[in-house]
Amino acid sequence: MSKRHSSKYKIDRRLGENLWGRPKSSVNRRSYGPGQHGQRRKSKVSDFGIQLRAKQKLKGYYGDVTEKQFKRTYQEASNMKGDTGQNLIGLLEQRLDMVVYRAKFAPTIFAARQIVSHGHIRVNGVKCNIASRRVRPGDVLTLGTKAKEMALIAEAQALPEREVPDYVAQEGADKVTFVRVPTLDEVPYPVKMEPNLVVEFYSR
Repeated sequence: MSKRHSSKYKIDRRLGENLWGRPKSSVNRRSYGPGQHGQRRKSKVSDFGIQLRAKQKLKGYYGDVTEKQFKRTYQEASNMKGDTGQNLIGLLEQRLDMVVYRAKFAPTIFAARQIVSHGHIRVNGVKCNIASRRVRPGDVLTLGTKAKEMALIAEAQALPEREVPDYVAQEGADKVTFVRVPTLDEVPYPVKMEPNLVVEFYSR
């Protein structure tokens, strides 16, 4: 857990933005990149660089998912009807670990993934330990018996900087329903996300 805790702040430093809006993020104190050359003058970024950065931000926000998994999600989004960027956001928001994070069952997306992988989440009454599982509208998520007593979850639910979005309906402290697949403007990102640039990146 400690390794992942530190790595998420490295992602913040690398991208120069507080991706999750956390008050402890090192970007709040040092807006420049990590390392001895972090404060060097920034050169002009190419179109490719802008697109790559947009992809890295989106990947990082969703728990630094692997390139293989992220690209597969993009390909699925591009095969769906409608706007590919919107579809991509919808698919990412349907990940089980992300719904757990949105429900404030975990303080970070990394902790949400760990809670899922340890079998503390039940989907429609059935234990599920696959973080990338797709949650469908109408699915009900509940905390396992042991999870209800975990300090980590109590910490998450007390966080003032995050609120549960409208597309995740709370039914008490240990139960939520995934109401619908959100659109980009409904997702409470602390920083601006540009899925259209991600589409351009993969369309090259």
